[in-house]
Amino acid sequence: MTDQGKKVLLASPRGYCAGVDRAVETVEKALEKYGAPVYVRKEIVHNKYVVETLRDRGVIFVDETDQVPEGAHLVFSAHGVSPEVRESAASRNLLTLDASCPLVTKVHNEAKRFARDGYRILLVGHEGHEEVEGTAGEAPAATYLVDGVDGVDALPDFPEDQKLVWLSQTTLSVDETMQIVDKLHERYPNLENPPSDDICYATQNRQAAVKKIAPNCDLVIVVGSQNSSNSKRLVEVALEAGAGAAHLVDYAAQVEDAWFEGVDTVGVTSGASVPDVLVRELLDHLVERGYADVEEVTTTVETITFALPRDLRLPRRDNPAVAQ
Repeated sequence: MTDQGKKVLLASPRGYCAGVDRAVETVEKALEKYGAPVYVRKEIVHNKYVVETLRDRGVIFVDETDQVPEGAHLVFSAHGVSPEVRESAASRNLLTLDASCPLVTKVHNEAKRFARDGYRILLVGHEGHEEVEGTAGEAPAATYLVDGVDGVDALPDFPEDQKLVWLSQTTLSVDETMQIVDKLHERYPNLENPPSDDICYATQNRQAAVKKIAPNCDLVIVVGSQNSSNSKRLVEVALEAGAGAAHLVDYAAQVEDAWFEGVDTVGVTSGASVPDVLVRELLDHLVERGYADVEEVTTTVETITFALPRDLRLPRRDNPAVAQ
């Protein structure tokens, strides 16, 4: 194999989604406006580089609100929080900024509405994930977690007249989620679907892009952190779609020599919480290995943006987006 036979298929879209971009910018603007320290409950997004970079700028990450000094500025992460967390923050007079992804907030609102209307909610997601904890916290007495296909069997037998609906974590594998939902429908014929798809557009788009390149790749490298649900799903999707191998890395330095034995075509993508600088570093690393021919494969173009929390928006006269 010569270097002429080596190439890279670069998936697009990849990297930051609108919700992550909004969350990270929320913290950056809070630092500019209020100064350090700014506190963030949990990781603002699930990416090691982003967290470490913000920590270096004066952000203090905490697990719970009782670790934040009374009256301090606290940002809620992109994954959303339960009403209990909001109440705890209020009791400590914390000045909160909500960086929850609007698509996560949409699922929260669905959970509240369905619980209010007497439904039992079957929440498809991963146990212990912050997003699942926040959504379940909106209606804890009415919510049943379904973690994987096997989780369906652990659910109770509901009365025949019980209204049921399924909701999901926004960062799951589309295909796996639908397998779970199909099994739920088999067990509960009266189960209703949510009014709109809960899996976020960015998660779906990144999985579709990986499916496009994977059959032509001997190796797919996904840039993302181990605690990033959507990044881990990209590795699974790549393998299911026909990639010869697939690995998840935070940084280019974690790439291993053994992965490239007999590899002509390398696929590259990144999770929705990954800044593109990390992908660029990986591409530079691949050039050093002889993979200088890069073809970007685009399956869709994303144009969605989300406004910052109100307290951080520019006054109307200073905002170029609304300038006359």
